[in-house]
Amino acid sequence: MRLASDIGGTFTDLVYLDERTGGLGSAKADTTPSEFERGVINTIHKAGIDVRAVDFFVHGTTVIINALTERKGVRTGLITTKGFRDVLEIGRANRPDLYNLAYTKPIPFVARALRMEVTERVTYKGEVLVPLAEDELLAAATRLMDEQVEAIAVCFLHAYANPTHEARAARLIRQRWPNVAVTASHELTREWREYERTSTAVLNSYVKPIAGRYLDRLDRELTRISVGGARYVMQSSGGTATFAAAREAPINMVESGPVAGVLGAVAIGKLVGESNLISLDIGGTTAKTSLVERGEVKVTTEYKIEWTRTSAGYPIKAPVVDIVEIGAGGGSVAWIDEAGSLHVGPQSAGAVPGPACYGRGGREPTLTDANVVAGRINPGYFLGGEIALDANLARDALQPVARHFGISVEEAALGVIRLANANMVNALKLVSVHRGYDPRDFTLVAFGGGGAMHATALAAELRIARVLIPANPAVFSAWGMLMTDLRYDLIWTSILRTAAAAHNGLDPMWDTLERQARDYYTQQGVAKSRLVFQRFADMRYAGQEHTVKVPVPAGAMTPSAIGEVERRFHALHEQHYTFRLPSPVEFVNFHLTAFGTVDKPRLPRLRGKGTARDALKGRREVDFDVRGRLMATVYERGRLRPGAQVKGPAIIEEPAATTVVFPGQHASVDAYGNLIIAMKA
Repeated sequence: MRLASDIGGTFTDLVYLDERTGGLGSAKADTTPSEFERGVINTIHKAGIDVRAVDFFVHGTTVIINALTERKGVRTGLITTKGFRDVLEIGRANRPDLYNLAYTKPIPFVARALRMEVTERVTYKGEVLVPLAEDELLAAATRLMDEQVEAIAVCFLHAYANPTHEARAARLIRQRWPNVAVTASHELTREWREYERTSTAVLNSYVKPIAGRYLDRLDRELTRISVGGARYVMQSSGGTATFAAAREAPINMVESGPVAGVLGAVAIGKLVGESNLISLDIGGTTAKTSLVERGEVKVTTEYKIEWTRTSAGYPIKAPVVDIVEIGAGGGSVAWIDEAGSLHVGPQSAGAVPGPACYGRGGREPTLTDANVVAGRINPGYFLGGEIALDANLARDALQPVARHFGISVEEAALGVIRLANANMVNALKLVSVHRGYDPRDFTLVAFGGGGAMHATALAAELRIARVLIPANPAVFSAWGMLMTDLRYDLIWTSILRTAAAAHNGLDPMWDTLERQARDYYTQQGVAKSRLVFQRFADMRYAGQEHTVKVPVPAGAMTPSAIGEVERRFHALHEQHYTFRLPSPVEFVNFHLTAFGTVDKPRLPRLRGKGTARDALKGRREVDFDVRGRLMATVYERGRLRPGAQVKGPAIIEEPAATTVVFPGQHASVDAYGNLIIAMKA
């Protein structure tokens, strides 16, 4: 038995696979913010599975991102090179919006009084210029302990080129104070840029005790109920890591949950022969989207938390699947600002009290309330009837919006839906149009509790021809975790002209990275036969600041191979920035991704054939936006067999999701139970 658990803002999901029968099942329970592990255990109990048969458990969690955004980490200190204590304060000069007068500089996670300097210096070439003053280091650490810090980050200048001083400093602190969480920047990244490395080390230390305590509690609870087997955590890079590795580098879990859905979309794409995909995950709190080109998930180390037009956010120099996330989910609150304008999100009603229609004390109108009033959600069939929604409470919550604008409650509900959709369209454009991709060349894969409900309207807006709604979309991210491999990323900064590389060779560098990856997996108990390597390089024209990530072929880096990499760079640079230059080209970072492959479940084909008539449930009035309120034919998705055809206007219901098929749209069921919705030409 294999289990995958995903904690969301509103619900905690579980997907389980019985390897003996190939059967897949799922369960949902309320997320329990005070004790997240309780929601995980609740889903396991609810599923009623034989826990003693479990030999694989993988988990995606919001614990890390919540601790950062809610400032619920621990008191943290920083030790850095003399003269560089204010790197966190200085940051970067590139404001997100140059002319925004409301801009404020982010407040560092470590106060200046807790930032200590020590004498040491390494050059950018890795040469030791000034030895580490160990007496100063111990004195600085002692001062931080007197200030009752629980964690210490160590980040020295140019440690990416030579980490000797950092490693020695971390070792001395751990020997003297073994109960303090210590992070040395080189343990997380060997990529350059002192501000970003310092920020990453600080944020990792800030959440390290929180992550350790959470994983320990979850570990104990799983053991208590007799769940056995290997235990893994989903990483932001799109791979998994052991609980032990996750405790040491919890910052790699910052987007732990959302990335699994992207991996699931890739797996579904391979099954149906679609390699160009845009994933759309709409949950209770947020909407997440990512672009997949030729079956390759895009990974970046330029990730920031809390980036907005008025804040530069906080950089994390760790591999993260390139996801755009906005505060637009089912629980997103509709509100009116001081100027009288309507907004949806980013505030969310969450799991407690939830949308007004839940009847749990919520009073503010949410996107879910709007969809209930619009007739798109069946109040009696939410989570298969487990939660009975109250349409009158939804109408009451939307009444202040209607009154403010002098319109009906139905028009107010439609306004909330339109505004949420507009926000989602902007997010989809950020991963496609804004990066040189035409969304019409992609298939939209929509999942999460609200993905199927909004995807068809968004696709019509962007003229995307096909929408794919996978089977059981509400727990699709958890299913995606079962399709992921172990992953370890090594990034090494070494600025080198391609001409010089062709002359001197790059094979020793790649060999070193691959050896480090093999050593890491040997410590994790992963067989060498399970390892697969992928190479990338961040490249730029000489004199540029920005880089482009370029795939690098395996094998010997001969002059012809380097020439091929250079040609790929020119093409990708032109795609991203609309031009190419005759200038010399430089390597900046060498990036090795090492996968430890795991056996993955096969998605079974559905048996039999059928027509839509077999799944007919009835008809009801639904608001189809500019088409008005129409009588829609309602179908039960669980009874739709391969070959069934559904024409809009229609609603396809399942216990935890609803698919809206607009007039002129056409839905069909494929051999795996996916809904394929074709847009009107």
